[in-house]
Amino acid sequence: MTDKRKEVTKKPDDRTSTEDGNKSRCSKSSASVHNKRVEEERASFFDLRTTTGQILFITVTVAAVTLVQCLPKDALKSVLNLQLPTQQCEPEVQFVEKKIVSHETRPKYWVFGRNPTGGHLLHVHNVLQRIGVEQTGNDTTDWDLLWAHDYPFRKVNLQHMKRHQLVNHFPGSGYITNKVDLSTTRLQYIPAAFKLPAESTQFREYAAANPGKQFVQKNNQHRHIQIKGIDEIDFSSNDTFIQEFIDDPLLVDGYKFDIGVYTVITSLDPLRVYIYKGDILFRYCPVPYYPFNASDVDKYIVGDDYLPTWEVPSLSQYYTKYGFGMKDSFDAYIRSMGREPSTIWEQVEDAIRLLILKKEPLLAGLLSRYANKRNFFEMMRFDLVVDNQLKVYLMEANMSPNLSSAHFKPNRLLYEQVIYHLFQLVGVGSSIRRNSLRKQQPDTEAMLTSFKNLATAANQCAEPPCTESCAPVECQLCSTCLEETDLDDLKRAYREHMSRGDMKRIFPVPKSDLHRVSYESLSAKNQFMSRWFEEKCKIDQSYC
Repeated sequence: MTDKRKEVTKKPDDRTSTEDGNKSRCSKSSASVHNKRVEEERASFFDLRTTTGQILFITVTVAAVTLVQCLPKDALKSVLNLQLPTQQCEPEVQFVEKKIVSHETRPKYWVFGRNPTGGHLLHVHNVLQRIGVEQTGNDTTDWDLLWAHDYPFRKVNLQHMKRHQLVNHFPGSGYITNKVDLSTTRLQYIPAAFKLPAESTQFREYAAANPGKQFVQKNNQHRHIQIKGIDEIDFSSNDTFIQEFIDDPLLVDGYKFDIGVYTVITSLDPLRVYIYKGDILFRYCPVPYYPFNASDVDKYIVGDDYLPTWEVPSLSQYYTKYGFGMKDSFDAYIRSMGREPSTIWEQVEDAIRLLILKKEPLLAGLLSRYANKRNFFEMMRFDLVVDNQLKVYLMEANMSPNLSSAHFKPNRLLYEQVIYHLFQLVGVGSSIRRNSLRKQQPDTEAMLTSFKNLATAANQCAEPPCTESCAPVECQLCSTCLEETDLDDLKRAYREHMSRGDMKRIFPVPKSDLHRVSYESLSAKNQFMSRWFEEKCKIDQSYC
């Protein structure tokens, strides 16, 4: 029984076996179909006859090209370990290197005047080219500097200049350089003068009160000057004036002379004035003063054909043999005579300073017509004479002084040094490479002038009342009280001081001359600037 049960248990169910067999066959058939479809899809994926295959081919090609281009140089060669042929393939290909020369732009200037290409401007052109300023025409507004030999404001519209553009004259500079206006200004250094015919009565009264004095009649338009008696004077002439004649001049080897001091005004309101101290132009009359003869003007009037320093016997050894300038040669001669030349130069500076201070309000009043009062600077030459008591007299100022060495070749050095130091002072000449006089990038501007260069009176500004208010005068220089216009003025003053070279500041007044100017009489702006220089002087003697 037991064995039969085992047999019964082992014997499969025929129906079940059949169903399982059918299922197995279906499963195998389905798998076979699926595998075939996958293979067909894979084949079509790489088949260039299909859209899918074409897209794949393009994608792989682009990726390969991009990868090769992005590989470092020679990377593919090192990977493949290829040995490239040492000989060039034929035909040989030659590569021609083309050099591209870039034209570096530079600051630009143009010249205004009746003869802008004349030889009288040769040294101006020379210096500007040397310091990297390029000449352009007047047919463009893209310029940085206008050098005007003639007064430009009546013929050129300069009221809306860009902030960086500079002109070498101030509007109204004629208030200083006009002969009548200067000579009739009442100052201690100017010989008495009277306009004709308006002041004829005053002149007659002055002549009657000073019977021993002589007078010259001068014309505002030309240089014809001659001593005349009262009965020889033409009182009806509108273009002339009468001025007292200095009849006891200081002489060198018997020759009368005048001195020309190159003076630069860099700012009005606040006023800053410099003189060129590298040398002074000395011009000697070609004929000895004595025996005096009023009809021989070459004895007392300096003309174009004056006697130069190197032809004056007592001066030639200093100038020619030992290499001194005109001023130093003159000073050496005066000391050899037992006299002190500094007496003269103190008066020279004072005379120029007082005249410009007196005229400043007139010039500053005209600046309101212009968009920016910082567009201007002025270089003029003041001519002075000295009497035998070493008293100085201011005679005239030249708006566009002669800068031509055509008559006297050795003057070339003087003129070019004056012009060079002028441009350095006003910021036209610069060691910073640039293509315009415009402001530089902030980092460059900070390198040239940072706030620490302007800050003064540290202890005073860190204590009351300055920590509480800007109202007290002594607090106005503190950093917390400075306005933007104040900072601009101080930056310009600082850069001028650092670039002054052979220029000497005579206003604001140096410490040694403070007694010569009444501080209370100065404008608020001039007081502000004067205080800044005084404070800087306390920490740096070069400002004194």
